[in-house]
Amino acid sequence: MALTYDNTHQFVPVTLRRSRIDGFGVFADGAIGALTRLGLLTGESITVAEARRRAQGGRRLMLVELSPARAIDASRSQDAMRFTNHSCVPNARIQVEDGEISFHAVRDIASGEEITVDYGQTHHEGRLACRCRASGCRGAL
Repeated sequence: MALTYDNTHQFVPVTLRRSRIDGFGVFADGAIGALTRLGLLTGESITVAEARRRAQGGRRLMLVELSPARAIDASRSQDAMRFTNHSCVPNARIQVEDGEISFHAVRDIASGEEITVDYGQTHHEGRLACRCRASGCRGAL
């Protein structure tokens, strides 16, 4: 089963489909060069305190802190990049600049390859097992 998304904030063609890492993932529809800007992530602007409160619940979330005071909850976003899974050896990175969350390739990405980022510190605080299976995996998020 493939998911649909709003491609307004997408700069390269991608497909959403089942991932071997977790749930659904974002896959390149064609070869992508290193440093390419892939897409944006939008969502509900909330306080960091509210983001941390929401993180205490049991549902899946996509939270990105923009500053010490503001965060974005992209859990209901229609942007494809909200399905980007974590990898300890990612092929992309998240950049937060001027309140905008963008994704950029850190190396060439092959057609059909899943786009991944390193989530860095998360609200899981090392309690969630990492499923990336990458060589050198840290083992937890």
